Amino acid sequence: MVSQDIVADLAPTGVLRAGINLSNVLLVTDKAANGDPVGVSPEMAAMIAERLGLPLELIPYDTPGEVADAIDNWDIGLIAADPKRAETIAFTTAYVQVEATYLVPEDSPFQDIDDVDADGVQIAIAGRAAYDLFLDRHLKHAELKRGKGLVGAVALFREEKLDALAGLRPALLDNQKEFPGSRVLDGCYTTVQQAIGTRPQSKLAAEFLQAFVDETTGNGTVQGFIDKHGVTGRLSVANKR
Repeated sequence: MVSQDIVADLAPTGVLRAGINLSNVLLVTDKAANGDPVGVSPEMAAMIAERLGLPLELIPYDTPGEVADAIDNWDIGLIAADPKRAETIAFTTAYVQVEATYLVPEDSPFQDIDDVDADGVQIAIAGRAAYDLFLDRHLKHAELKRGKGLVGAVALFREEKLDALAGLRPALLDNQKEFPGSRVLDGCYTTVQQAIGTRPQSKLAAEFLQAFVDETTGNGTVQGFIDKHGVTGRLSVANKR
């Protein structure tokens, strides 16, 4: 039984409001008849609401950046943890993780991840995705060209004939079909850590959510959601703390 203090701290309106990032096609894989998003992250939100004994409201956003900006409008946000986002959001450890790499065109000279960070190289990327925030901090030479979501990044890559497309490996493997001869580079520049965020001042809520993530990653629940929604082998359960 969850204490009423935790319930009040996490969902003061009496409804658990969950911010959901629609652009991650591994975590949101479908849409219900009523328009609600379906997938691993909505499943996690629904299980939390059930634990709290509260109704659930899924609040969809087109990009993770929009989820992060709207922290005043949700109680939990299911997006990737990142140091920049953690300035305003209290995150759990990750419940799932996925490699981020590059897609390069057929005639690209790049063979390794590190080759891409070179003078004059232009990389298409989904603006404010977790891997965008990572590369913005770590690239020393290449330039990031930002589109809205992965669809926007793919359009930039195609229309401006850019040198690389940055993204999550499973999505890039799908994108590869659109670009004959293109290659997805081995390895990764980061592993995106999908987590659950809440308001930094909600200390009881943060402790409850962390315990929930520890439990569900350790007892097979998250793996069950991955299997149920057809993303086995594309998402992996995050390593336990």
